[in-house]
Amino acid sequence: MGRLTTHVLDTASGKPAAGLAIELWSLDGGERRLRLLTTNGDGRTDGPLLADGEFKSGTYELRFMAGDYLRTSGLKLREPLFLDVIPIRFGIADAAQHYHVPLLLSAFGYSTYRGS
Repeated sequence: MGRLTTHVLDTASGKPAAGLAIELWSLDGGERRLRLLTTNGDGRTDGPLLADGEFKSGTYELRFMAGDYLRTSGLKLREPLFLDVIPIRFGIADAAQHYHVPLLLSAFGYSTYRGS
């Protein structure tokens, strides 16, 4: 069976983004929050966001609570922050595959891609 994972790296510090809250939403048939997780010391969640029977084809959104993380990072940032909640909407077409959605984060930009 497939699974969904993520990883967050703080590109400004060159370190994993530990303690960053992430919400996972299902968008099929209305918005429904499936999970609220926090990244560990490696910038990952302790397990897959979805796996086994929970992992299904459909449209999902990860919401990275970047603002809360950035406020505690030690950087001197002006309010309101340029980035606060970062939504990444994506589709799962084949629930037998591994979908990895990493986030490369700084206070003024981010990038993502489908990883392996």
